Amino acid sequence: MSAARETYAPDAAAIERLADAAIARLPEQFRALMGDVVLRVEEEAEDEVLASLELESPFELTGLYSGRSLREANSWASGELPPTIHLYRLALLLEWVETGVALEDLVTHVIVHEVGHHFGLSDADMHAIEDAAG
Repeated sequence: MSAARETYAPDAAAIERLADAAIARLPEQFRALMGDVVLRVEEEAEDEVLASLELESPFELTGLYSGRSLREANSWASGELPPTIHLYRLALLLEWVETGVALEDLVTHVIVHEVGHHFGLSDADMHAIEDAAG
């Protein structure tokens, strides 16, 4: 009898497990400041989000941080949504297929990037850190 073979693309729950594992691997000093951050795995970015970022296709956006960064907020205002990391499953899967990068590595990269936004880093800051580390 042969082992069961995976024949379907990972669902949102599988992507969430990869994201949770990536967060769990962050250094404790970062994880300790992530308590209020919500993780959401969605099929694709909404049209309003794409328009606000001047993107034409939902496949151009694998992840997004929404909410105030730790630099901007000492406490949350009444009625304000908590900071959220959005992962977009279809864009992640497309990038996975196109690049051949392990899905776990791709999800980890996006999580680290969005966590950087939670800590108030800009895209330019993160690119400089990645370049220095590479």
